[in-house]
Amino acid sequence: MNAVLPHGPRVVVIGAGIVGCSLADELTARGWTDVTVLDQGPLPAPGGSTSHAPGLVFRTGPSRTLTAFAAYTVEKFGALEADGLPCFTPVGGLELATTPERWADLHRKAGFAASWGIHAELVGPARCKELWPLLDESKVLGGLYTPDDGLARAVPACRAQRERARARGARFLDRHTVTGIERDGGRVTAVVTDRGTFPADHVVSAAGFWGPVIGRMAGVDVPLLPLAHQYAKTAPLPELAGANDPRTEASRPILRFQDRDLYFREHTDRIGIGSYAHRPLPVDPFTVPAYDDAKDMPSSYPFTPEDFAPSWEDCRGLLPALKDTEITEGFNGVFSFTPDGMPVLGEARTLRGFWLAEAVWVTHSAGVAKAVAEWMVDGRPSLDLHECELTRFEDAQRSPAYVAERGARQFVEVYDVIHPLQPMDRPRPLRVSPFHARQQELGAVFLEGGGWERPHWYEANAPLAEGIDLPGRDAWAARHWSPVAAAEARATRERVALYDMTPLRRLEVAGPGSLAFLQRMTSNNLAKKPGAVTYTLLLDEAGGIRSDLTVARLAPDLFQVGANSPADLDWLLRHAPDDVHLRDITSGTCCVGVWGPLARALVQPLTRDDFSHEAFGYFKARQTYIGHVPVTAMRLSYVGELGWELYTSADLGLRLWDTLWEAGQEHGVIAAGRSAFNSLRLEKGYRAWGHDMTTEHHPHEAGVGFAVRMNKGDFVGRSALEALGGPDAPGRPARRLTPLLLDDPSAVVLGKEPVYVDGTPAGYVTSASYGYTLGRCVAYAWLPPLETGTGVHIEYFGEKVPATVAEEPLFDPEMTRIRR
Repeated sequence: MNAVLPHGPRVVVIGAGIVGCSLADELTARGWTDVTVLDQGPLPAPGGSTSHAPGLVFRTGPSRTLTAFAAYTVEKFGALEADGLPCFTPVGGLELATTPERWADLHRKAGFAASWGIHAELVGPARCKELWPLLDESKVLGGLYTPDDGLARAVPACRAQRERARARGARFLDRHTVTGIERDGGRVTAVVTDRGTFPADHVVSAAGFWGPVIGRMAGVDVPLLPLAHQYAKTAPLPELAGANDPRTEASRPILRFQDRDLYFREHTDRIGIGSYAHRPLPVDPFTVPAYDDAKDMPSSYPFTPEDFAPSWEDCRGLLPALKDTEITEGFNGVFSFTPDGMPVLGEARTLRGFWLAEAVWVTHSAGVAKAVAEWMVDGRPSLDLHECELTRFEDAQRSPAYVAERGARQFVEVYDVIHPLQPMDRPRPLRVSPFHARQQELGAVFLEGGGWERPHWYEANAPLAEGIDLPGRDAWAARHWSPVAAAEARATRERVALYDMTPLRRLEVAGPGSLAFLQRMTSNNLAKKPGAVTYTLLLDEAGGIRSDLTVARLAPDLFQVGANSPADLDWLLRHAPDDVHLRDITSGTCCVGVWGPLARALVQPLTRDDFSHEAFGYFKARQTYIGHVPVTAMRLSYVGELGWELYTSADLGLRLWDTLWEAGQEHGVIAAGRSAFNSLRLEKGYRAWGHDMTTEHHPHEAGVGFAVRMNKGDFVGRSALEALGGPDAPGRPARRLTPLLLDDPSAVVLGKEPVYVDGTPAGYVTSASYGYTLGRCVAYAWLPPLETGTGVHIEYFGEKVPATVAEEPLFDPEMTRIRR
């Protein structure tokens, strides 16, 4: 509504660090020039984390989103100049391995680089020595060299972007301390400072570790923990005399010694050393001194030599030249961590127009600013941000205690080798289903997601795995896995199994306008009689897949929605009219999936209702009783077998489990976990939102075009899909979510590996699991359109594993097992 103004809406950005300056540049470049940037400190270095940042920009990691942020930072800052010098110096990056585990992990990282389009190469000790002559190469097994990474000159980059934004009309005001956020009718209206009030249509908190302080003024929770991180500089080294231009300071790659939680960069003839090896040093953002009250600057705390002493010995062991020098200066610099290590971005639903761009390091700053500017101006970012949205956290993950504990753990693990299934150790258990006690009795091995304890397999089923011929696994693939999963998958295919589906999100949508609302918000036709269940999509205005849902119409004005994340509820609440009532019923309810060819034999004797295929068809729902327990039964199957999802209230959950368990004994019922579940769903080709498809993908290319009904009337994203045309229309993105079967029955991949076509990286794996029914590993990957039978290679820890494009669904293509 405000974008029609000549200069765009009034925007106030709080924080003139690298994120605030980058955002002002990105917004003004898009025509929003009525931008005011406020900071409590003096320009050009107002005293936040940017003012002391060492400027390391490494792009490669497991998050495609963070890699894209960092890649844009390199691109943008490399083209920016300040004082006649580029704001980015491409000295490259070198990660060292001094242990076999790290060396294996660098092979995995090289795979990430190929998946995300980053130039990287694995190098031996001699090449590491060439790149960093001060190294003792006898300590090194090898390294990962990324020649296009490097050093961002953060303060000059702020200045260069500030000047560009000013030239377009933005203003930057230092020495303005924010004291309040004014609001009216659920919208932000102004920012109050000690030097006046600034009216605003949009306010962006880019305050760094002060984010929780600004958030409190706005009544918006900011799950962020400031922590102090040690950085030190050596005395001048004779070995570096004359080696570097004092203006750019460095010529050798950024060096990371992650086995000891250390990194190094040159400062002309000295070496800067950063350490994550020390104890977490949390900082209360509400007690950080003002700029004029700080000894140096607010983000710089006194150096604690006792914390650095062990790291100094590690430094001297790796770089022998340091044995003849000392640390001459150091500080403990404050910056931000979140419970999952990702930024916090987006607009608060409870205060419209109030945006967060927090927990952002210099590495990702320009990319984050671009994404947030697109979001504000265009209504959506071009990059999928579900890992970063402020709505991603559950209520149970927002307590100060949780944020502090998990944030500190993120600091400790910042350089650790982390398995994709590895859960945090604490605080656990946090959320448990009503079946938890029974699961413990069965020897459940729990992993964690969204705060929930999720059984991945049950040791009680170990005897069933005896005699199953499975290929051996490497140590990485065997971590957080058990052959018991194969037995649970087989029991599901041959008999019947109980799956705890409680952690899957459930929403209730009610009211006279609920059908019209859901019809407008989703892609499929929901105008069906009560008792119908529909698979549908939440799309954004560009036709990207925000989520996938199952919607059960329980009554004319009552729907139960199976969703993916808190963001789904947030999205629906943003658009809901007054005659529609939405609430999250997940915590007060529970769900058991009863699946397998004997599912009907188990359930039918427990109810007076007819559960035959003719009376209770696939994708139907009804409210009934199982024994003494009232349930909502839905004829759905995410594993490709006959069965039902049975929902009841949490207080009756244990009784439901026990009723099913007792009745199932004569049928050989087992409890089965997420590991078997994932294998079975991939054999059927069922997508997992957030892994296989996101807002960057459209329904047809993701293989879910069947969930779109263009003739049902208008819905969010319809116009964009109409413009794109059908799945084979000219101009559609030349990619498909493609099923692959690994050729070698003993080979396994886990996800995010690069896929090579004709020897060239062409895409990446989204989800993968061994298909125990098929006897091969199944992998889904985003690839150019390929004919069935085409051979490709997946790179797994440096090894090229052959695979073949398959026809989906791989298992039971006629759907006879589900519809019987």
